[in-house]
Amino acid sequence: MNFPEQLKYTQEHEWIRLEGDVAVVGITDFAQSELGDIVFVEVETVGKSIAKDAVFGTVEAVKTVSDLFLPVAGEVIEFNTALNNSPELINSDPFGEGWIVKIKPSNVSDLSELMDVATYKSFVAH
Repeated sequence: MNFPEQLKYTQEHEWIRLEGDVAVVGITDFAQSELGDIVFVEVETVGKSIAKDAVFGTVEAVKTVSDLFLPVAGEVIEFNTALNNSPELINSDPFGEGWIVKIKPSNVSDLSELMDVATYKSFVAH
């Protein structure tokens, strides 16, 4: 299982990476492995400001649908449209090509409240 050092993590198994004043958000390797084969991703919040921990979309796997929660408050500015035709990118590359949204965080310092890699590994007991 992959746990990139440079990311911050949530208890709902989302990750976030700051790239300048934009943050990239996806689900963790642990989350995708628990969900199984992902068959559909829905995000209808592009252009909307979303509160921290609010639902910004859903991921549908063969046997379940899971809500996606925003790690920090901000405006959803982009959806990874590659997921429309290839939702399995989340399974094969959750931290790269399988990213889900880009956001403009309301307050970048909110990222400091999220788990670092060591804390997240302990949280999922790896």
